[in-house]
Amino acid sequence: MLANLHAHTARCRHATGTDREYVEAALAAGYRAIGFSDHCPWPWDPAEMPPGYRSNVRMDAAETGGYFASLLALREEYAGRIDIRIGFEAEYLPHRVAAQDELFSRFPLDYLILGQHSFGDEWLRDWSSIPTTDESRLARYVDTCVEGLSTGRFLYLAHPDILRYEGPESVWEKHMGRLCDFLRERDLPVEVNLLGLATGRHYPSRRMLRLAAARGNWATIGVDAHSPDRYAEAPALEARARALCEEAGLPLREPPVPALSRAQPRT
Repeated sequence: MLANLHAHTARCRHATGTDREYVEAALAAGYRAIGFSDHCPWPWDPAEMPPGYRSNVRMDAAETGGYFASLLALREEYAGRIDIRIGFEAEYLPHRVAAQDELFSRFPLDYLILGQHSFGDEWLRDWSSIPTTDESRLARYVDTCVEGLSTGRFLYLAHPDILRYEGPESVWEKHMGRLCDFLRERDLPVEVNLLGLATGRHYPSRRMLRLAAARGNWATIGVDAHSPDRYAEAPALEARARALCEEAGLPLREPPVPALSRAQPRT
């Protein structure tokens, strides 16, 4: 792969490295286009949050300007050597969309990818990756992803198999089949997530790749870099991902690199 659109920065508080180190590592690994998609800031009202709460999985809304300033400067500096896009990985939370759009309207945002890590505000800790045998959670996950992607807000869906359903296979296939069918109809990829592969998570799963192949989907690779050295590891991990896709009969393509936003930053 010559492009990767799934990478984070230290601002999310569970990643490491400077922005420049990510760019240099991607260049050294042979990438020609990269996107920063750090976990999105949410402009929460402090009155809604638990007292003293501060997220440890995303930047504060006040850090958004610094994020764009740094990455826009790197885009200009590295022009002609590597293309840089600026985005966010975001959950689809309908009750937060309007406030988030107002925040994003101040900056030249190139894209969003959907990463449905939770079903609500994060302090509720209703994480989608918690093991479950509850069909309603699986159905809710698929419904939420389909609704979010139907808005046109998102370029693609990150780690589509993050919902850790451990109930009957037939139930899993019924609902995840709906998701695969939707992705195929919209010509959206199934992401093969290299962070999950590197760290032995439950995704990417062979059953997801097999189901996607059977439903006529295509796949792309997301590095999901949380440190610059993930780019150095990416070629070897990509070889493993390609082998999994070949085993499943699932075709791989480059991720859909978005056009540059024409918006101008404003305060």
